[in-house]
Amino acid sequence: MVSVPPRLSETLPFMTRRRIIIVDDHPLFRAALRQTLAGGDATVSVEEASDLNGLNQALETDRDCDLVLLDLNMPGVRGFSGLLLLRAQYPDIPVMIISAVEDATVVRRAFELGASGYLHKSEGPTEIRRAIETVLVGEVFVPRGTTLGSEDEQSALMKRLATLTPQQVRVLMMLSDGLMNKQIAYELSISEATVKAHVSAILQKLDVDSRTQAVIAAARIEDGQFEALFMTTGADKA
Repeated sequence: MVSVPPRLSETLPFMTRRRIIIVDDHPLFRAALRQTLAGGDATVSVEEASDLNGLNQALETDRDCDLVLLDLNMPGVRGFSGLLLLRAQYPDIPVMIISAVEDATVVRRAFELGASGYLHKSEGPTEIRRAIETVLVGEVFVPRGTTLGSEDEQSALMKRLATLTPQQVRVLMMLSDGLMNKQIAYELSISEATVKAHVSAILQKLDVDSRTQAVIAAARIEDGQFEALFMTTGADKA
């Protein structure tokens, strides 16, 4: 006889209505995950977004969210840049990575950047619900068989990256794309002086001397599947 996984409301009986947002660019995966999480359960509200812009729109409408499920590999996102931005912009909302990447180094980096959990896309409904339940009660979910291990030479850099503000993350991403201050100012609708202030703050937080070094420092974070956290490009000093 097939065992049917319990609904989230059955395993979290004292919880009020929960709002979960799935951020993934594959509609079939989002639909399958939504069915696994909600499955007719009126106490669980599951929404979908195909990218970070869609997530931002959902949160601008209603900031009350219990969990974001985030894919690492989506259009407009390079490596951990999406996680960095979300943790900086919405520090009060837990983020669980749900990814096909199962490399232990990637998992460790995600936790160093503030993820509340990491779930492999290959997991079945029972394990998915167990992971969600774990994070919803305020605990951290680490994939089975994964040992996070001790910090390495890149851990300090990851912690420094995690101190960037949302706007500083955006500026760093644009520096990685090779944009100059004037171009960044136009894209973000801010003044060049403000861009320079952000660049100076980024250099200080990353403990580097130039914008080139800032981009290279971010790009050194090899995650085993992505080429790097950010693409390296030539960049002038601030």
